[in-house]
Amino acid sequence: MSIVQDIRSTFNRRDNALMQLIWLNVLVFASLILLKFILKFSSAIGYYPTVMTQVQLSSAFPVLLRHPWTLLTYAFTHEEFFHILFNMLNLYWFGQLVREYLGDRRLVSIYILGALAGAVLFLLTYNFVPAFQEGVGTPMVGASAAVTAIIVAGATLLPDYTFSLILIGPVKIKWIAAVVVLISLAGVNGGNPGGEIAHLGGALLGFVFIRQLQAGRDLGRPVQAVGNFFARLTSRQPTMRVSSSSRRPEPVAASASSPARKPAAANQPLQDEIDTILDKISRSGYESLSKDEKQKLFRASQQ
Repeated sequence: MSIVQDIRSTFNRRDNALMQLIWLNVLVFASLILLKFILKFSSAIGYYPTVMTQVQLSSAFPVLLRHPWTLLTYAFTHEEFFHILFNMLNLYWFGQLVREYLGDRRLVSIYILGALAGAVLFLLTYNFVPAFQEGVGTPMVGASAAVTAIIVAGATLLPDYTFSLILIGPVKIKWIAAVVVLISLAGVNGGNPGGEIAHLGGALLGFVFIRQLQAGRDLGRPVQAVGNFFARLTSRQPTMRVSSSSRRPEPVAASASSPARKPAAANQPLQDEIDTILDKISRSGYESLSKDEKQKLFRASQQ
């Protein structure tokens, strides 16, 4: 199978949001490398900054007003190899955890909202904090804010989940998230303060998203609504015809000897399923659960 077919297969699957996010970042990175190569050899490299203006986020409000889409496009744009490498590795490792427990849609919601939260904090800091106002106009690219949101969301959701790190061994995700936040705080005084500030915005979003979700409020619904809108535009579903001669099924009455059980709410697991899942956790641990079992357990916790 060719690379083009692999990419097409990735985006054709509806339950593959994590790999779609990774591929979007990789494709933008590869496109910029190819474009820079072509411009260099055609003696037109001077146009490259103009191209970057279309995708990078500027801290200057006048520039942002002319390019409002950069509030999101910056989070899919990288220019340095190690920048995209570490971002995509973290997105893959921590994104798998969030995706297994919350599903594809909420993974995308955290990524998008984390990018927006990082952009907003970046803009507010450069424009309203005196110590940073000299840097107004500084651009920013990279998925770090969105990825940090996913890391902190995973740590808030399952703080005691353990990752095995090379040369270190097993470490709980809550400590990994804490180190990521501390590094960002320390980096505000370094050479890339804007990027570190955006990381903090993403971290805050990841924490608030999970806390609100646990309280029964899904902050990702607007993102999901926009996604559904574009999905309907791009999908080609045949029109269904309903025959007027079709008969409705007769309602089935419950017998007196076997009282009817109140139907469960849509997508809510039955108590028997939850008991089985809890027994499995007690025998083999949380990591032994499948993706569907983790999602059922989470939905039950919201009842």
